[in-house]
Amino acid sequence: MWTTYLGFVFLIWFPGELHAQSAAQPCSPPKLEGYFVPDQESYSHETSLSYACNDGRKPATEGWWARSTCENGVWSPKPQCIDENLCFPPNIPHAIYKGTQSGWYDKGTIRVKCDKGYELKNQAATAKCENGTWSFLPMCEKSLHTCGEPPKVPHAVIIYQEYQEVFPVDSEVQYQCEEGFTMEGGDAMKSIICMSGTWTDVPTCTVTGHDGSAEAGTGGADTTSADSETRTPSGANHCGPPPIVAHSDFQREGMFLKYQCNSFYKLHGSDTVTCNSDGTWSTPPICKDAFCVFDPAHYDGFKQTGTEYMQEGKSKYVTCVFQDYFGRVQCKNGKLILTHGCCHRDYVSAHLC
Repeated sequence: MWTTYLGFVFLIWFPGELHAQSAAQPCSPPKLEGYFVPDQESYSHETSLSYACNDGRKPATEGWWARSTCENGVWSPKPQCIDENLCFPPNIPHAIYKGTQSGWYDKGTIRVKCDKGYELKNQAATAKCENGTWSFLPMCEKSLHTCGEPPKVPHAVIIYQEYQEVFPVDSEVQYQCEEGFTMEGGDAMKSIICMSGTWTDVPTCTVTGHDGSAEAGTGGADTTSADSETRTPSGANHCGPPPIVAHSDFQREGMFLKYQCNSFYKLHGSDTVTCNSDGTWSTPPICKDAFCVFDPAHYDGFKQTGTEYMQEGKSKYVTCVFQDYFGRVQCKNGKLILTHGCCHRDYVSAHLC
């Protein structure tokens, strides 16, 4: 009886072991318009190979060669050779564009739309596929009117809202104090709104007194001493996190913040932001675009040299398709101006073009 029982348990357990061992299946040689190494009749589980494609074809990944690994009888990623004139899906962060059934893009253009809270740089919305590469890719950058993550408030959390890095203008989030804390007016919850890149009226959570009122702190310090302390330069932190100004850096100087725009951007407004006595920051500046994007592919007569960024007010000569001919472009008020057509280099050197 005992022997029979053990045999029954063994028969239940053993097929599972056999199934686990047989799951790791070998792979057959891949079929593709190219060649691969090592060239074998069969490849065991977790064996890798490298492959390249015949003339006029390219691997379905970046680069002129690729690798694939046998995983339980299936190659991953699948070895595949595609037409060399096809483009891979473009990598444009925070962008939305129409896909294709095959996943590849033929000659032509696609129109890009940015996610909420982002906008197209220089309003350039199309990407163009030429000879298997994208000659130009739009950029989606954070809108000047959006806000970053809401400020962290001690003893509070944000409710009914998943975390995200960017909040579009007019976004609303709601804070709720933890038990034993309340906001001004005795409320347990308060909403703030994103307006012009800044969150409005960030709340604070204070300890609730025995009579239901909010106390200044656990020690019951009087408000006079608390106010005098926050007005000192070392108390500038009572204004919360510094305002986020896109494309800028800042330095803290006591109760002040000094902002400076990055290259290719120009500051609008005061560069100094002050911590007010009521716990709010004064209006921060804005760093606006101060450059142009020059893409020869959008103009007739110029050689395809790739996209360039030009600072506001700058000009340069670019190579034309005709030998020894050049054209002059200038970035003015955020727009590109072609000051002349293509001129011979002798005219350029004589400053006649």
